[in-house]
Amino acid sequence: LVGFALAVPGIHAAKPYLHSHMLAVREELQNLGLGRRLKLFQREQALGQGLDLMEWTFDPLEIKNAYFNIERLGAIARRYAVNQYGITSSPLQGGLPTDRLVAEWWLKSPRVDSLVRSSARAPFETVKTIAMPAEIYEWKASPAMKNRAQEVQDRNREEFLAAFAGGLAVLGYERDDRGNGKFLLG
Repeated sequence: LVGFALAVPGIHAAKPYLHSHMLAVREELQNLGLGRRLKLFQREQALGQGLDLMEWTFDPLEIKNAYFNIERLGAIARRYAVNQYGITSSPLQGGLPTDRLVAEWWLKSPRVDSLVRSSARAPFETVKTIAMPAEIYEWKASPAMKNRAQEVQDRNREEFLAAFAGGLAVLGYERDDRGNGKFLLG
């Protein structure tokens, strides 16, 4: 097994959709496009079932996942879940609350079609940005630096909640040469 994707059906606002629970690719085979291929296969299956929405949650502190979800797949985010799974022992969380963004993947949207066909994101006006420092991984992994990671999470939580309450959505994501990430909201 080199990777898998798991989604379960759900109902949101009286509308059926798929909730993608997990996507994983064996570590030594990551960054080869397999995760995207799995998601695109999932998309084709959902469209074949007459569904036009897939949702999942992701950790906004994970720069690589945020880029993948927003830029490579075309998902958007308009909802923020505070400590969705509670405090876990997962080393990925570093003992922090399990805050999550809710990705909405509108499978038939021009935005998604454009990214699937040409890997080009449609232009939009960026109204707000929310930064993610590349050091977040080191800070989460170090008990001595955990407070720095917590400060970033707390600040970003407040910014996301205020932006979403004001009608903004995450529409893009940028990474710089040093590995810093930036959510683009419009």
